[in-house]
Amino acid sequence: MEYYAKGIEKKWQDFWENSGEYEPKEDKSLPKKYILSMFPYPSGNIHMGHVRNYCISDAIARNLRKQGYNVLHPIGWDAFGMPAENAAIKNKTHPKQWTYSNIEHMKKQLYSLGFSFSKTRELATCDLEYSKWEQLLFIEMWEKGLIYRKKGYLNWCPNDQTVLANEQVIEGKCWRCDTQVIQKEMYQYYIKITDYAEELLQDLESLEGKWPNQVLTMQRNWIGKSQGLSFCFQLEQECQGIKEFEVFTTRPDTIFGVSYCALAPEHSLVKKMLEGNGLSQEAKEEIIKMQNTSARERSQQEKCGVPLGIFAIHPLSGEKIPLWVANFVLMDYGSGAVMSVPAHDERDFDFAQKYHLPIKQVIVDKKDPNAPLPYCESGELINSKEYNGMESNEAKKAIIKHFEDQNLGKAVVNFKLRDWGVSRQRYWGTPIPLIHCEKCGILPESKENLPVALPEDVVIDGEGNPLDKHSTWKHCVCPKCGQKALRETDTLDTFVESSWYFLRYTTPQQLRDKMPISPEDEKYWMSVDEYVGGIEHAILHLLYSRFFTKVLRDLGYTHISEPFSHLLTQGMVTKEGAKMSKSKGNVVDPQEIINTYGADTARLFILFAAPPVRELEWNDSALEGSFRFIKRLCAKIENVDSIQMLPKIDTSKLSKAEKYARKKVYEALKKSNETFVHENGYAFNTLIAACMEAINALSEQENREIWSEGYFILLNILEPIIPHICWELSQQYFGLKNFQVIAVDNEALKEDSVTLAITINGKRRDELEVDLETSKEEILALAREKVSKWLEGKTLTKEIVVPNKLVNFVVQ
Repeated sequence: MEYYAKGIEKKWQDFWENSGEYEPKEDKSLPKKYILSMFPYPSGNIHMGHVRNYCISDAIARNLRKQGYNVLHPIGWDAFGMPAENAAIKNKTHPKQWTYSNIEHMKKQLYSLGFSFSKTRELATCDLEYSKWEQLLFIEMWEKGLIYRKKGYLNWCPNDQTVLANEQVIEGKCWRCDTQVIQKEMYQYYIKITDYAEELLQDLESLEGKWPNQVLTMQRNWIGKSQGLSFCFQLEQECQGIKEFEVFTTRPDTIFGVSYCALAPEHSLVKKMLEGNGLSQEAKEEIIKMQNTSARERSQQEKCGVPLGIFAIHPLSGEKIPLWVANFVLMDYGSGAVMSVPAHDERDFDFAQKYHLPIKQVIVDKKDPNAPLPYCESGELINSKEYNGMESNEAKKAIIKHFEDQNLGKAVVNFKLRDWGVSRQRYWGTPIPLIHCEKCGILPESKENLPVALPEDVVIDGEGNPLDKHSTWKHCVCPKCGQKALRETDTLDTFVESSWYFLRYTTPQQLRDKMPISPEDEKYWMSVDEYVGGIEHAILHLLYSRFFTKVLRDLGYTHISEPFSHLLTQGMVTKEGAKMSKSKGNVVDPQEIINTYGADTARLFILFAAPPVRELEWNDSALEGSFRFIKRLCAKIENVDSIQMLPKIDTSKLSKAEKYARKKVYEALKKSNETFVHENGYAFNTLIAACMEAINALSEQENREIWSEGYFILLNILEPIIPHICWELSQQYFGLKNFQVIAVDNEALKEDSVTLAITINGKRRDELEVDLETSKEEILALAREKVSKWLEGKTLTKEIVVPNKLVNFVVQ
């Protein structure tokens, strides 16, 4: 059969859509599997990363359907966000028009690859229907006290008068006008993810062996649980009404080594001093410069500081401790102040050396007392008064007890995790459903008035928040007192949309206007059995999704605590050793591959080139090799007879080549069963290689029954990988009957013969193939004959046969 990809693929894509082949069934008595890839942002065109992501999940979903599972494999669109507004400015279009146009274009591209998505479960997060229920969930979280408003520092462009996302700040400047960005304190809405910090940390244990260790470690570090001592330093003299400041340390055993304290530029004491006259103009300018530098930039800068010229009193020694402002101290971690111990902390040590501050050693390594500073490990205390000679762990407990007994401080558990700021001062996002009333304060919109829709008659010019500038939209009536009020003009961070979309997929189309999540359907489908996406989402998206799931559980919307039972993080697609990007000029357009070779070739290559978790280096010749394999698969079909079931083959009459062909086919089938298991890593490349070996083995014999059996099985195996051609060939020869569970014939896997190595005095000289029933005496006789030239003139002292492995002759 000649391979004509375009006609075959269009035929089967139409068939699958018209027959509803891939829609989940309503019968909840069936065993279910929920397979999901992270949904895409509708940027306009799919890229090879999309192709890889969805090829993996599609192969898994198709294989499970063959096994009789009811499969939910949906697709949707993470459709709000900043790029749409950028496009609106650049192309003089509306974000909504740009977004929905891109969705339609990308949808056609994805479906042209034959992905078996459910079309009835599709969603876009910018749909009003989605916004309505997200706003409802927001209100319920607000009413539960999980959302609050406070001032926070944001990236601000003074020229454009707008808040910028971190991604819009390029080397400290506005991406659009190149103005130096400052940090501006503004009101923000925060979700109290810290309320769930302990549960988020503990529940990672339930994901051991199911999620990649790297992701679990990254989340543990991000949550950052630490136990230590919280206490206050008293100021030597009251400063602007402030008498003390709080610090937290995980190393109370080093407290006698404190030689300075470092404060964040945004610390309340620093602000007071900036307002007063105690600092020079030069010092004030340096501190303000720090304040106007984002936390991300500070982390990449050289450590620097400004002395405040005031002192604190050490709570145990009574020594005067100088106070500094330091760019490495962040206000959103702990109290925004740290006790600095240069001898036992690398960062503190570098800072102390730079500014010639004292370095006091108080911990010593008993095994190496002369170990260079900074020494950051545990050890024995020195220069620590009554605690001298104690081990670090013992000293920590003793010092914390002293602080608590004297009401100087207390033992506390801290988390690095901060509450989640969800306000965005931009247009294209879900409006925050809150109202500001002079009489009633901030209160939620009435639930019956949801959704709060975005106005479409907006001016998007990149200057300020379009919603705040709209002449009428923000004006409303207070739902409590009926007086004039103002809508909140901030919109939600797009991570909110992606934190519950997987739950929304479980709700059938006919129920979506009635509720955010159908309880009956959620209970059946959740949790997601296999979640596929990039490692770059290891922290934020995956952490927020875990958090949202726990919140919605407590609100009664879901019965589970963890959303994703298994996680597969696929590697990047690279070319010339670098991630594909337009700037590098190494992009490969999936559409060109589909047009030239067909979707099945693209799918085969992407799954054959590397295991899913590894990086995939693009290879044009390997792509052509995949195309040749499919053409060969079509060409060899001429050897197959049309059958409706596996033929019953009398194996006793088969030749060696025929037996070998059957063996390779059933080895491929066995490999298929092993491949589609999460713990085995979905190594499609080895499965495809096994199928190629099977085709080669079939080609070495001419028995049509063996050919027919082989193709019946191989098309079954390959259907999840190259579905279009498998459906076409199966329809022609097997009536699609082969897409079912096929049992492995273990008899076919048995070896009739074995190859033995022949060694003389342990040195390999030859090898010998014998039947498994061959006696030891016959093996020795055949082996002696094989290596007779090496035995001539030698005295044979010992003959050893290791069954199924080797024959060794010992000679002198």
